[in-house]
Amino acid sequence: MINEIKLESLDTARFIDEKVNEIAAAAGYGIAINALSGGVDSSVVTMLGHRALGKRLRTVFIQNGLMREGEAGFIEGIFRDLGVEIEIIDARDEFLDALKGITDPEKKREAITQTFYKGVFGRIVRESNARHLLQGTILTDVDETVAGIKRQHNVFAQLGIDPQETFGYQILEPLIQLRKDGVRAVGKALGLPESIFARIPFPGPALAARIIGEVTAEKLTVVRKATSVVERILCNRGAFQYMAILHDDRVTGMRDGKRDFGRQIEIRCWDSIDARTATPSKLPFEVLEQLASDIVSEVPGVVSVTYNITTKPPSTIEAV
Repeated sequence: MINEIKLESLDTARFIDEKVNEIAAAAGYGIAINALSGGVDSSVVTMLGHRALGKRLRTVFIQNGLMREGEAGFIEGIFRDLGVEIEIIDARDEFLDALKGITDPEKKREAITQTFYKGVFGRIVRESNARHLLQGTILTDVDETVAGIKRQHNVFAQLGIDPQETFGYQILEPLIQLRKDGVRAVGKALGLPESIFARIPFPGPALAARIIGEVTAEKLTVVRKATSVVERILCNRGAFQYMAILHDDRVTGMRDGKRDFGRQIEIRCWDSIDARTATPSKLPFEVLEQLASDIVSEVPGVVSVTYNITTKPPSTIEAV
């Protein structure tokens, strides 16, 4: 049973001191690996880890080919300014190969999990002689996995999986008592810029969670460009999260007076506090029109744009 720390009872200074001491005690005099994805959770863990271990923490950003446009350079620049050195590892081919031919959502998540923890990070840990991996699992990740809503890639102990036995190293999860609002408060207290601690959530499987059907390089290009448009237009709406989903089947459209079988993008925009429940944002129709117009004109092959208006539950925030 995880003892939840709610935002209203969270003492950020005390929490930071406790977690820094816990990380230092667990790692001892050894080296630990930090999995930085650029999201709020992993960024907060990065700062906690570096306070605890300094140079004995090896911070790695995995370029898996599933991230936003320009993500690696953006994150490297942010953390360089904070005095944290980031190592970028190119594993794009490895992840695409692992996802080849898979259409089932849970099998896609499992392929990413195995490639990340056993493949890429397994090698890094062995090379570094590290015994611990720091990661940003939060309480909502555990809740959704245990409840069977969807398997989060970073949940193991609660499913009876021993990371030491399965992957060869222990996993430290300093944020597991918090939900997203608490993590943001800790990030602010740690000195992270607002562009990071207030950033909208991004799924662990990244853009693979926003492609219905098989993940391919061509589909990733489409959803990545659509994501850039959606985030550009909706960034100042005050929503909890917003995204572009690429559907699998091609749909009938028209282009230059002729029939065109193209791609369909579904837009989701959510109002929520902790992601356990969510309501579609009531966007003005002119904003929806702009989204459709810009996506169709800027993303090659897209002929249809829709907006999801189903609450969570029964929907979920991400599609896959």
